[in-house]
Amino acid sequence: MTFPEFIPVTIDKSHIVTIGERLYAESIEFVRELVNNAYDADAALIEVTVAEDTIEIKDNGSGMDLEGLKQYFSIGSQQKLYSPKSPTYNRDRIGQFGIGKFATLSACKRFEVITKKDEFVGRVIFDKEQWEKTSDVWQLPLEILPSDFRKQNGTTVILTGLDKRFDPKDIEAKIIEGTPIKAPHFRVRINNHTVTPRSLSGHKMPFLEGTPFGVISGEIIILPETASTLQDLGIEVKVKQVTVRRELFGMETWGKAMARVRGEVNADFLPITSDRTGFIKDSPEYQAFLSAMGTVIDAVRLSLQKLTVKKEGARVSRALKEALQRIYKALAVNPDLSPFGALPIGEETKGIGSAAEVLHKKEGDKEEEIKTEEKLTPPEKKKKKKKPKVKRLTPNAIIKRIKFGETGVSCVVDSFGEDGPEAFSEETTIYINRDHPLYKRESSKVDTHVLNLARLITQEIALMKDPRNPRQAFERQSKLLKDAFIERS
Repeated sequence: MTFPEFIPVTIDKSHIVTIGERLYAESIEFVRELVNNAYDADAALIEVTVAEDTIEIKDNGSGMDLEGLKQYFSIGSQQKLYSPKSPTYNRDRIGQFGIGKFATLSACKRFEVITKKDEFVGRVIFDKEQWEKTSDVWQLPLEILPSDFRKQNGTTVILTGLDKRFDPKDIEAKIIEGTPIKAPHFRVRINNHTVTPRSLSGHKMPFLEGTPFGVISGEIIILPETASTLQDLGIEVKVKQVTVRRELFGMETWGKAMARVRGEVNADFLPITSDRTGFIKDSPEYQAFLSAMGTVIDAVRLSLQKLTVKKEGARVSRALKEALQRIYKALAVNPDLSPFGALPIGEETKGIGSAAEVLHKKEGDKEEEIKTEEKLTPPEKKKKKKKPKVKRLTPNAIIKRIKFGETGVSCVVDSFGEDGPEAFSEETTIYINRDHPLYKRESSKVDTHVLNLARLITQEIALMKDPRNPRQAFERQSKLLKDAFIERS
């Protein structure tokens, strides 16, 4: 009878250090890991002290006894998988793999753990250089301290011999993104400064979507154009209130509009990689997540388009109003060029010759009028107002009217296609094509937008005066434009 032989499996201790360094590409990740460990231990307050060569993370959590310390230094421990909820605050525990603490070894030469749980107080010193020099026996020096060495339960981790200096602002940014900073009964302070979540202003879109694996919830914020930035692009995808990574969900094809979208989505069912920087993308959970987020992103795109159109409409409306006011002034000093007849005589008001400007808004539409004063002697019989022909308009059309007594012209800025005419008229309605390449080019510049609108409107007004003589129409337009934009003393 032969007895089986055994081959021992040995892990070089230096490889554990290497694993920590490789899994956590950014050495600053160790702060996130230590803060999340404190969160899992029901800490209500974590004090982070950053000095030139030392970082201390102190919490008031449940602390560890001797068995807890052994578990703490157990590589790949799955204890938190067996106890996924914390006992005091019933928190969803974040840690899973027990490797995060070794990320500290990518940033420092030594870390010290002091912990208290009831009557037990212990200190373990992990010296990277000494540990690597010894044999493969897994022993770290443990010192049992008096029970009054620390007043309350909790754990303190002290990192010394830092390889580089860490900026407290960088640590704060990592904590905001990588820890459950919004959780109740949880506060983090860095050098006596309380860390608070980021606050963004803009158009907010909360959402809640279901999947076969659980719900996803969150809020998308569409930033104002002036607040858009290329930094931190995308939506934060969070698992257990911790950002794993930012995703664009196809928004990379949106051009500049992509920079206006921020927000976060919570999906606790997503399987994550061991370094907590990504997801297992071929999993059914992640595919279901992507499908649900597709619905959310479609709604975001539609809202973004509506907001863009609304702002663009307001900008075009202002420019069109100014262009019409300038044309009104030019026609007032050139009544012979007006196809609408002579101006009424009235008291000089607001610097527009003998006509007063009155703005009139109809409820529920986008039309504004620039009116003259009533004639001093009303006509014997009022003629029925002729409504301008308005057709083929989109919901985003901008309509304004310039009026002389009982006659005038309606101006419409709308989409008629890139291949459509730049401007055209039908009876007393002037249409301006906002899709035309020349209009797009000039409307993008504040100083040329009004001038270009005035050019197109005066062109059509000049043709209305005598459509059979284009040459004369051109000269009339030139005169109107000059008087519209040259201030007279």
